[in-house]
Amino acid sequence: MKNQSIEEKYIEKRISEIKLEFENTELIDLKEILLQYESDSRNGVKNLCNRFRKKHDLYLKELFRLEQMRTYEKNYGNYKYICGIDEAGRGPLAGPVVAGAVILPLDCEILYVNDSKKLSASKRDTLYDEILEKSIAWGVGIISAQRIDKINILQATYEAMREAIGKLKVKPDFLLNDAVTIPNIEIPQIGIIKGDSKSMSIAAASIIAKVTRDRIMAEYDKIYSGYDFASNKGYGSSVHIEALKEKGASGIHRQSFIKNFIALEQ
Repeated sequence: MKNQSIEEKYIEKRISEIKLEFENTELIDLKEILLQYESDSRNGVKNLCNRFRKKHDLYLKELFRLEQMRTYEKNYGNYKYICGIDEAGRGPLAGPVVAGAVILPLDCEILYVNDSKKLSASKRDTLYDEILEKSIAWGVGIISAQRIDKINILQATYEAMREAIGKLKVKPDFLLNDAVTIPNIEIPQIGIIKGDSKSMSIAAASIIAKVTRDRIMAEYDKIYSGYDFASNKGYGSSVHIEALKEKGASGIHRQSFIKNFIALEQ
């Protein structure tokens, strides 16, 4: 029996069927299916191959980026449980400051994990669930506006970080922090400038902190209407500042942050 050409072998397989094959193939397995169809002369199949080849190339690029984001974790690989620490909400006029603490397996793969500020809200929500599922341990610390006013935002941030660490079900051996050195912690630690873009563990912690805080502010929006907390998350948007001038402070405003705006009203 003579050898069949690619065209003869797949002549009965319609392009729509091949499209489904591509769409149902995991990213890691795309190379195999691309090799299978790259000699098909039909324009529709060529277009599919070009489209999914680009998708596979982006996947490989993302794997390389993630490998770079494991550099710090690998450099301190003599520690078993390395924890990333980050916060959300140091700058807003209202609401708590929230810290996240995350311990990931060293070989953990969470595609597109990054500094939470570089991600859309929907992407953060998706990654939040995946981080919780794949992490060895995670914790959240939440410090109120009243406490921020009492001890200042920097000390409140440190307090939130210590609280997050304390809620981990596994005690970390080493801490990777976004920029800061946390006082009153006996665990070895290092602060990494822009760590949420350089370390997978810190990036994961930044997502946990950001999503948690955003959800808290959405709930507060139902209690304190008119400030648009669900949208601005307590930051000084024009709508928020105008409402502050008209309505005065709510129960979650940081008095030490808003005194200049309140002074403008007098």
